[in-house]
Amino acid sequence: MFAARRRQRLRQGLFDAPVEKVAENIVEDLVTTVLDWSLDDVNLQIDRADVVLSDNGYKRLVLEVKRPGSLIWHRRAIEAALQQALRYASAQNVRAVAVSDGNMLYAADVAAGRGMSDRALVALDTNTPPADLWWVSVHGIYRPCPAVTSDLAWPAAHSAIPAQLGAPDGLRDHKYHLQARCFAYVGDPGNVQTWKLPYLLETGSPDARRLPKAIQSLFSNYRGAQVKAIPREAVPDVLVRLATAAATLRKLPCQCTDPSPAYVQAHDALRQFGRLPDVGCCS
Repeated sequence: MFAARRRQRLRQGLFDAPVEKVAENIVEDLVTTVLDWSLDDVNLQIDRADVVLSDNGYKRLVLEVKRPGSLIWHRRAIEAALQQALRYASAQNVRAVAVSDGNMLYAADVAAGRGMSDRALVALDTNTPPADLWWVSVHGIYRPCPAVTSDLAWPAAHSAIPAQLGAPDGLRDHKYHLQARCFAYVGDPGNVQTWKLPYLLETGSPDARRLPKAIQSLFSNYRGAQVKAIPREAVPDVLVRLATAAATLRKLPCQCTDPSPAYVQAHDALRQFGRLPDVGCCS
């Protein structure tokens, strides 16, 4: 039920919708329908904190919420959100923090003078709840967490390239013989038929030959083929991944004098989506 409702929530985030509110609603659905927190204990906008989870009035967790897709492959964005959560937790004397964008959730315990210790790092775009979510449930949050067995790769610094963990080791698609991490969209890590738009080499570097074709297939067509299997709510995140790869090659119109039409189209679409800051090409 949560997975289906989450997909509906994300479709609310198109056009001029207040998308941080969409992510906040997803988080509220998660903690109340999956993790057994009472709606009474989900406190919004407490001393600048987006969400504070409490138990019988005792504050257990400060959660900072960001726009859908803004954290999941961006380590710098995650670290910045964590710093916000830590400030709010310190001001309210709360010993656990979390960040989420509706696609992922990272939670940690705050140890005085010793930084943070991981509590959970999970992807939320699954039909089966990851086991580590229990550690932020109403009966898990107060227990010491021995270890985190993450199903989500911690993203590389300032990267929008998905690691796509969850795919079985050694699994490759049949046409390109590439792993899941080389595709801009992966619907189901265990099903190669849902892997769309190859754009990285096996080494993880951008594939300069396939990258413009992936962009063309997304918005128009390339040799008569247009990708329609990607959910429309996923398109902005997919485009950020493709454009970030293009930016490393200095191919975007803000980076070179004679960009190809595919890169111009990607740049224009990102401006329309309001996602150019996620690529950082014009900063």
